[in-house]
Amino acid sequence: MSIIKLTIDGQDVEVEKGTSILDAARKLNINIPTLCNMYMNNGEVRNCKGTCRVCLVEEEGNSKLIPSCSKEAKEGMIIKTHSAKVIKARKTIVELLLSDHPKDCLECQKNGNCELQDIARDLGIRQNRFEGEVSCYDIDKSSNVIVRDMNKCILCRRCVTMCNEVQKVNVLTPVERGFTSVISTFFDKPLVETDCTYCGQCVAVCPTGALREDRNYDEIWDLLDNKEKFLVVQMAPAVRISLGEEFGFKPGENIINKIVAALKKLGFDAVYDTNFTADMTIIEEASEFIDRFTKGEKLPLMTSCCPGWVNFVEKKYPEKTELLSTCKSPQQMFGAVAKTYLAEKLNLDPKNIVVVSIMPCIAKKYEAKRKEMGRDGMQDVDIVITTREFSQMIKEAGINFGELEGMEFDSILGQSTGAGSIFGTTGGVMEAALRTGYEWVTGKTLENVDFENVRGLKGVKETSVNFNGKNINVAVVSSLGNAKKIMDDIVKGKNKYDFVEVMACPGGCINGGGQPYSRCDIDTVEARMEGIYEVDQNKVLRKAHENPMVKKIYEEYLQKPNSKVAHKLLHTTYGTK
Repeated sequence: MSIIKLTIDGQDVEVEKGTSILDAARKLNINIPTLCNMYMNNGEVRNCKGTCRVCLVEEEGNSKLIPSCSKEAKEGMIIKTHSAKVIKARKTIVELLLSDHPKDCLECQKNGNCELQDIARDLGIRQNRFEGEVSCYDIDKSSNVIVRDMNKCILCRRCVTMCNEVQKVNVLTPVERGFTSVISTFFDKPLVETDCTYCGQCVAVCPTGALREDRNYDEIWDLLDNKEKFLVVQMAPAVRISLGEEFGFKPGENIINKIVAALKKLGFDAVYDTNFTADMTIIEEASEFIDRFTKGEKLPLMTSCCPGWVNFVEKKYPEKTELLSTCKSPQQMFGAVAKTYLAEKLNLDPKNIVVVSIMPCIAKKYEAKRKEMGRDGMQDVDIVITTREFSQMIKEAGINFGELEGMEFDSILGQSTGAGSIFGTTGGVMEAALRTGYEWVTGKTLENVDFENVRGLKGVKETSVNFNGKNINVAVVSSLGNAKKIMDDIVKGKNKYDFVEVMACPGGCINGGGQPYSRCDIDTVEARMEGIYEVDQNKVLRKAHENPMVKKIYEEYLQKPNSKVAHKLLHTTYGTK
């Protein structure tokens, strides 16, 4: 390892050869603004095209300013990051960006979270010296999931890097040159006609409002006042350890009781936990796996709880959809149970039940609208909002979130185990399935329920578990780019797994496209992961099949795992969409 020395703003620093000036400055806690630079995929992929030029710095002996993100630090360099020359140049660059940008900040969903807005404020820009031609593009709302507004695009290309290099979906690309340059889909197709999986990672990295989720929470306000409707809300495991970031809590801090209190204060008739049906998903999926493994059919079994991943398989590998588990996701299972079993228990007409989901995932909006996700003319889930949308509802309602007294979930569908909790992170579904599968196959009590080999942020994790003398080879995959590697091997006949879990988003749902904006900060993602496992550790019951309320539903309604009734309600089929 070769070390070099340089000086930045009068401070000496030593860094590895190959380090950028920007990263060298960060080692000294010197903040250099940037719009295009970003580390993605838990630090494995970097977007650094040098396109925004906001990170310009001054090098002694060099008459030209240089981009710190794409310029390698050299031995003996003397760098000034905030000289008068640098600040003047940055202001001009940002003003030029703003001159071709809509002046609708108050109306923009990204208002308050816009990096262009932040930099303009920090540079003291209050008016623009430049007026001229302004780009004008049609807004693409075709998918009803992700909105593309290229009028707000600043050509940082973060979305392109995420879509093509991390996720390997290859939907977005730069086209044209000069002033007419824009980020587009291939052949300028509307998003709904592309291979977009709606994972939402492009939205998560966009610095402005050029990419955003379709906003659905406005629909809820009127329903909260509608006495004819019974409003049921469910909340995914990853929301409880991330929502607090919007209200000053630390990433990973479990604020579930405050969230329940906020939902009841908003006026929902019943507040339940998606973790409950995550436990049900494990009951069904573990049973399905044991059946397939015993028969040696349709292996590897691939998890189906992530709609971005399911969409990826349908569009990129349609001939392999038979490998997907037929289980619905916990979100959809909850909706199905709410409009059947719960409706009977509460003596309600299912048509008057409205199921709202709070999810860390944008693709869940797409999943809820799939035609096979319902029965009798009703969808399982009616409205899906992201963690970000939910936080906005709380703020609009004037709720002092930090001062709320904690409350518990409502009964019947509010009880869960630690197994359901860990669905929120990569490896969680696999670990939960192994806890149950081991005990069902061996008939022995699993004393140590922590499967460490499937934990962590590594993109592909592999391990083997012995079930009564038979090795179960499993893989846990995080990000669609890594999923592509696994799928390509399977297509070539090189499969070495029996069971595969895939989460479309790097790190899983904790880093979902609908989570509070973290700018791909790995410390935030790791803190959320730790928070998920802490929830699991603090549960009295940590195996899905030990959930007493789940047992009761099977006894009273579903009969047994993978029964005809269970299949009709909790399973589905997948194919090319």
